[in-house]
Amino acid sequence: MIIAQIVNTPPVTETSISVWDLAMAGGPLMIPIVLSSLVAIYIFVERVLTINKANESPDAFMGKIKELVLKGDINSAKMVCTQHDTPVARMIEKGVSRIGSPLKNIEASIENVAKIELFKLEKNLSVLATVAGAAPMMGFLGTVIGMVQAFISIAQEEGSVSPKLLADGIYTAMITTVAGLIVGIIAYLGYNYLVTRVSKVVHKMEYSAIEFIDLLQEPR
Repeated sequence: MIIAQIVNTPPVTETSISVWDLAMAGGPLMIPIVLSSLVAIYIFVERVLTINKANESPDAFMGKIKELVLKGDINSAKMVCTQHDTPVARMIEKGVSRIGSPLKNIEASIENVAKIELFKLEKNLSVLATVAGAAPMMGFLGTVIGMVQAFISIAQEEGSVSPKLLADGIYTAMITTVAGLIVGIIAYLGYNYLVTRVSKVVHKMEYSAIEFIDLLQEPR
């Protein structure tokens, strides 16, 4: 008898929810959150590729420049600079082209180029920081809107309130918070990673500029 009851017991079916279903359940505010995540991913990948290219070690390059400048071969030094697509190379190229001018003018020219290169390296980082701060706030806004809608539904319900009605409203409301926090945390981590990488490139730029100025001060 017991075996028959076990056999006749209907199997428990597990319902799986896809990511798309979760996104659709989050409501209209999931659209700007998803768009923000796409923007953050694009900026992060594009900046990583740019910074990696700019982070090339300048040791061999500076060694070649030093050798040519000491020989007085300024044109060859300029050609070497144009062959390297890095902030350090563009900075040193400006300094090489100013050789013969007062040292202060050379330093000012190099500093101006360094400012431009730094601006290029930090391009769109402010947008990534904005996504990191705005995405969680959009998630919280979605939660508040969802809770308001849930309580409106409860107020309009006649008689006893169905627990399922309340659970569905809270469930939908919390999805936007989770999505916003995920996007915000990832964007925040990506922003700090890129800022650290930019700082390393800036350090190499400063070191190379000092090395070049010292080169011009060496007795010939």
